Amino acid sequence: MAKKTVRHILGLSGGKDSTALAILLHKEIPEIEYFFCDTHKELPETYEYLDRIKARLGIKIHYLSEKRGFDHWLTIHDGLLPSPQMRWCTVKMKIKPLEDFVGDDEAVSYIGIRADENRDGYISTKPNIKPVFPFKEKGLVKADIIQLLEDSGIGLPDYYRWRSRSGCFFCFFQRKYEWVMLAQEHPDLFQKAVEYESNHKDGRTYTWNQGESLLELLARKDEIIAEHEKAMIKEKKTAPNKTLAEALEEVLDSEDDEQPCFACHL
Repeated sequence: MAKKTVRHILGLSGGKDSTALAILLHKEIPEIEYFFCDTHKELPETYEYLDRIKARLGIKIHYLSEKRGFDHWLTIHDGLLPSPQMRWCTVKMKIKPLEDFVGDDEAVSYIGIRADENRDGYISTKPNIKPVFPFKEKGLVKADIIQLLEDSGIGLPDYYRWRSRSGCFFCFFQRKYEWVMLAQEHPDLFQKAVEYESNHKDGRTYTWNQGESLLELLARKDEIIAEHEKAMIKEKKTAPNKTLAEALEEVLDSEDDEQPCFACHL
């Protein structure tokens, strides 16, 4: 009986770490299958970045969840917006599509968690999917990831000018400054996010941020931007050699200690 073939898979999120991992492994393991769990609610910059990755590396990316995106699952959940306490979006649009993609095949899943990150774990509990962490194995840290991206010519995604994580344009893990900048960079998408949290037909109201609607948040935009700029100046003084993207990430991460779903944000 022929030995069963083991599949090699790598999920791209549209973020820097999973992209750097693809750069590191695409020649070393040419049989890797790359996939992107498409929620249908990604930033335009994310889709552009994926196109850049495909062109530079000469790889194919499987876009999962093409038929059932966020709006379908929102209806199934009776209009209940996802939240840190109710992350149905990750389960339905990230984990389930991945597990369907793999099926019962034996698979090695390469995950871009760095050696300088104090987190691990895996989004699937299926025993036929084995997680591997090449960055941790090789001792690669954030500076190495940035170098990989620069050397490849792919660089960082454009949204890193104002946002430090990949994911849906309305991700509830966004910080207040990122919401304000979404309104500036993509007013149409911000308005769509406002519509999602507006009153439902039975009178219920949901908000992406606990205790504050997006319109209430936007009304404080000058205050939020001023606080952010003050923190950026302080960060640049503390670490003058950091790039703007690195300083932005440090400042935004200091605003909260909640870990996002790494299925979306690598």
